Amino acid sequence: MSAEKAAVGATAHARSAGSVASEGAGLVSSKTSLPDLFVNLSPSAVAERRVKRLKRSVWASGHLHAMADRGHRPPVCWFVTLTYRGVDDWQADHISKAIQGYRNWCRDNRIPCRYTWVAELQGRGAVHYHLLCWLPRGFSMPHWDRAKGRRAKWWPHGMTNTQKAKAGVGYLMKYLSKLGEQTRFPKGLRLYGIGGLNKEGRAIRSWLNLPEWVKASHGVGDVKRLSSGFVVLRTGEVLEPAYRVQQVPSGFLLCRLRELPSRFHSGPYSTLH
Repeated sequence: MSAEKAAVGATAHARSAGSVASEGAGLVSSKTSLPDLFVNLSPSAVAERRVKRLKRSVWASGHLHAMADRGHRPPVCWFVTLTYRGVDDWQADHISKAIQGYRNWCRDNRIPCRYTWVAELQGRGAVHYHLLCWLPRGFSMPHWDRAKGRRAKWWPHGMTNTQKAKAGVGYLMKYLSKLGEQTRFPKGLRLYGIGGLNKEGRAIRSWLNLPEWVKASHGVGDVKRLSSGFVVLRTGEVLEPAYRVQQVPSGFLLCRLRELPSRFHSGPYSTLH
């Protein structure tokens, strides 16, 4: 019997007994006419969902950044690696200060500041960062660990490597594939950062992070997430909840309240003109 089938069976059995087994792996459904969902809060399941969201955001940002502006050729993708000298040199504000230096350089050159970065742990235990930056054709990426004229080093904490990227977002996805429950980053470390998406790109990224039941019938830019729930922008309608949340041992049970529409698309789509 597969692990997925075992998890489904365990959840259904626990439901009939008035409890939910803690062995369910991730997000599973029980065999009812309106199937409930069990959200497992074990460390491994939480880490898996976190990495999945991370991969989705990074993948989407890479493809959105690479799109050409109207009337211009596609930008050139540059791959930058930031490495620390010492294993324990990491501080939370280092990456934000480095990005600010890059952002100021883009501003001075009057070009868009587009980037996506992810954090990784080296084998020696030190944090380092991998960045993709998209520059207009004709511009070259400066070395982040070198000062030039009045411009200070953006990365004074160690070494950097800068080169044109051949695989684009594939570089970052390779590093993200190594993440898992056993990855132990310093407390307070951000796993990734994205900057420079245009209005349409931000809308697509927001849509990708909506619940599946919302995406099933609403396109990019149709719905906004508020504290009261999800609101349809065109009409002001607050969407009726699809699930009722019930806390159970080791997680949450999402009890289906109504039938959901079938999903009729295979990716981001928009009803905007």
